[in-house]
Amino acid sequence: MLYRMAQPAPRKPVLVVEDDEDVRAAVAEILEGEGYEVVVAANGREALEELVHVKSPCLILLDLRMPVMDGPEFLSRLRADWPKLKDVPVLLLTAVVTEALPGTHGILRKPIIPDELVTSVSRLTGRSA
Repeated sequence: MLYRMAQPAPRKPVLVVEDDEDVRAAVAEILEGEGYEVVVAANGREALEELVHVKSPCLILLDLRMPVMDGPEFLSRLRADWPKLKDVPVLLLTAVVTEALPGTHGILRKPIIPDELVTSVSRLTGRSA
């Protein structure tokens, strides 16, 4: 009798939407070091364009204050135009907002603390840290 080994499910990426290049690169490096696939965008418009080309993300890390298209506008467009992504958790990256916006799953305060980033991402993606 032949048995097939189960193939691991393809991993869905984490989408990081952040206009500060240093923060974006640091977050991506930390998450990639933890084994996550990461897709980055510098603003909401770029993020919407990335969603056309990538698999559905397992999580979106979203800065609020960005040029071109800010976080709240991106979130509104995401929920209106991408119904298949309605259940994807969104974690805000911010130094100024103290409460999560409706439709988001919490806040990660800037400056980012790597252990807090990994713990929050692991919790929202269902992976153990």
